[in-house]
Amino acid sequence: RGRRTKMNNLFSSIEQTLKHAEKYLGDICSLLAAYTRKTAKLRDKADLLVVQLFDFSRTEDPELQISLKNLAEDLAMVQDYRQAQVERLETRVVAPLKAYGDIVKNKRVRLNKDNLSTDLNKELKELQKLDKLRVRNPADRQSIVSFIMAGSRCLSLGIWTLL
Repeated sequence: RGRRTKMNNLFSSIEQTLKHAEKYLGDICSLLAAYTRKTAKLRDKADLLVVQLFDFSRTEDPELQISLKNLAEDLAMVQDYRQAQVERLETRVVAPLKAYGDIVKNKRVRLNKDNLSTDLNKELKELQKLDKLRVRNPADRQSIVSFIMAGSRCLSLGIWTLL
């Protein structure tokens, strides 16, 4: 009985881990992608501001023109760093998180493909039947052995060795 409970707990633990990973990694990836997009939009707006500053500087007197050009150049340098930030976020943060999402999906598919839950439930029901048979007639070894032989599928999976 204890081993069946451990198997059940293990399976539910795997399912719970996958469920949490799907939820939280998906949320984190979405938020980071949104953050990256907003940073890129901010960079684009600042680039427009740089263009406006250069245009405005052409219409002003030489002293203000130099100041506006310096401001525009400094702002352009900041945007170069912002561009590097966007690229790093996309390549070093968002892309690896997407890969983890694919890994979790593959694990989920594999878990469902192997039908571990269905097989485990069938095997647990068979083990429960065997336990009931043992409780009812503990001295009737022939019935117990014939039940085990009938459940040869479980035997081939090695589940009976857990008893």
